[in-house]
Amino acid sequence: MDAALPSGSEALFPVLLGQDPASLAALFAGDPARAAFWVQTAAEQGVAEAQARLGQMRLDGLGASQDPAAAIGWFRRAAEQGDADGCNMLGRCLENGWGAKPDPAEAVRWYRRAADAGHAWAQYNLGHMLLGGLGVERDAAEALAWYRRSADQGHARAMNLVGRCLEHGWGAAADSQSARDWYRRSAEGGYFRAQYNYATALAQRGEIALAADWFRRAAEAGTPEMRQAIATLLAGCGVPALVAVGERIAPPKAPTSSP
Repeated sequence: MDAALPSGSEALFPVLLGQDPASLAALFAGDPARAAFWVQTAAEQGVAEAQARLGQMRLDGLGASQDPAAAIGWFRRAAEQGDADGCNMLGRCLENGWGAKPDPAEAVRWYRRAADAGHAWAQYNLGHMLLGGLGVERDAAEALAWYRRSADQGHARAMNLVGRCLEHGWGAAADSQSARDWYRRSAEGGYFRAQYNYATALAQRGEIALAADWFRRAAEAGTPEMRQAIATLLAGCGVPALVAVGERIAPPKAPTSSP
């Protein structure tokens, strides 16, 4: 990193090296470019939280040059100290091949370590690996158990996956009512895929007005691909109120050139 010593910030040095949680939290919440020197200083002195934060900065190119190989190195140093964020992000790098060759089995090991420590994202990620049989033997029941633990911490994406498992009978008996309740909780938490799933469940029950509202929300919050998929689905559904929503959210057509 090429971060310079921030002017007037020398007083932070003993605080950071003493790993004062409040001061670290304030530093990490600030401008990454201004915090870069102190994050690296603390990381080099062995502060696990700073090592995990420096890894994220290196991975994203925030306050530091983007360097996935350096990022995974910092995540590993944090993880080896037992830092849950470091364990989870090391798993992410190993799963996706960020800065190293993909190694799903090793990713599972680090996800599990963080998940056992109560890390909601790691619990969700571990559920994903188990449900897909990625780096580990497929186990839908265990995947559902981890999704539930993550969902119980308020993780909206995990709530959606609990709903998916219960809708399709993955790891438990199919239960459409419970699935719908989990979709609703996730949708209310702002996750656009759950908003789509909840809208679909409502439409199947004939609750058209409510379904239309959730389809609209999913389109507004989702990716362009999701918006297009919803518009296409609703355009051909044959239900006037939903067709109208599809027309409103459909991307504008490109103008045709004159012959």
